[in-house]
Amino acid sequence: FRRVLFRSRFLLFIPAILWFIVTTVLLVLPGPDIPTVSFLDVIYFDKWVHAGLFGGMTFLFSFPFIKKFKATKKLLIYIAILSALYGVAMEYVQKYIAFERDFVYFDMVADGVGCVIGFFVSAILKRRLEKKGSSM
Repeated sequence: FRRVLFRSRFLLFIPAILWFIVTTVLLVLPGPDIPTVSFLDVIYFDKWVHAGLFGGMTFLFSFPFIKKFKATKKLLIYIAILSALYGVAMEYVQKYIAFERDFVYFDMVADGVGCVIGFFVSAILKRRLEKKGSSM
């Protein structure tokens, strides 16, 4: 029974783990491999991508805790902070390790904004599920 319970809980983390891997690959792609389209620069598409990647990461790592482990708001904040710190770390990876990638402070800001959005989406989902559970 414990094995089945562990497996079902672990399966909830698979989307987050896959998202983490995809995010890491995208952030360390060599600079020349990233397509450039001039009109996307006008709308700061790169910053939207960073916010989406890290908002998604925050939400996907929060979701299993919300669904199965009775997450606290404090835990959701920790997940958002850890995701943001990962974003900062990846900027340093881009600066020192990745081929022809730049260290950009505004990318870290976009990562942080995404984490905040991911936190709020997670907190709203947590509240709705708690409200739904208490009405049953």
